[in-house]
Amino acid sequence: MIKFKNAEVVGWEHAICGMRNPMNSWEKSDSDCSSCMKTNSKRDCESCNIYIGPNDLDLMKRLRNAGTDHRKFMRMITVYVDITAPLYWWKEFDTYKVGTVANSCSTMHKIAAKEFMLEDFSHEHLFDDYSLEDQLTYGCSDTEDDDFCYTSKDALQVICDILNHHRFMYLETKDKRYWWQMIQLLPSSYNQKRTVMMNYEVLANIYKSRKDHKLDEWHQFCDWIKTLPYSELITGQFERDK
Repeated sequence: MIKFKNAEVVGWEHAICGMRNPMNSWEKSDSDCSSCMKTNSKRDCESCNIYIGPNDLDLMKRLRNAGTDHRKFMRMITVYVDITAPLYWWKEFDTYKVGTVANSCSTMHKIAAKEFMLEDFSHEHLFDDYSLEDQLTYGCSDTEDDDFCYTSKDALQVICDILNHHRFMYLETKDKRYWWQMIQLLPSSYNQKRTVMMNYEVLANIYKSRKDHKLDEWHQFCDWIKTLPYSELITGQFERDK
């Protein structure tokens, strides 16, 4: 599970101006970057009305295809977004240290702030019934009353209940031993929110490396990239290539 909220893309005007500095070709610029920055109060990329003129877009495409040394303008197009995703995905995202900044909700400070619920964890792929394979392997069935016959989703619920027990004890006693039980037992499927700053060059690198990854979250991330303004600069999928 991964969610995106409050996406904002800024820096178009400066990126375009800087892109034209090497050849002093500012007079050829034909874009309107003001509508998104000044009139869109929601700052929502889906309703962004930024207009990149054909002259500027053509130069952007050529620089983009020329490689990272030539497309420095992409580093100046900045993206802000709130991402909620499981810790196992954040562990992979943390590979991208250059060109990214993130402020996260703190498990260290706020792990006991609210009761744990299944919805706090990514569990869409966990088994919630007994498959034939489970029955053959463990001798379990839907009708058997056997304490060993837990589904994967049942197991997560048990962990959730244990976390809530230690949370209650910690809030009652302030004994750090109970805090440690939560910190060290917390599954990597726990969803954490971070406010992230990236740029189009970083996203191009991520898209190229992760679009065929086995994790669903990376596929959803790459799908989100395609919703950004002029995402073809990131993906390289220009109209003629589709």
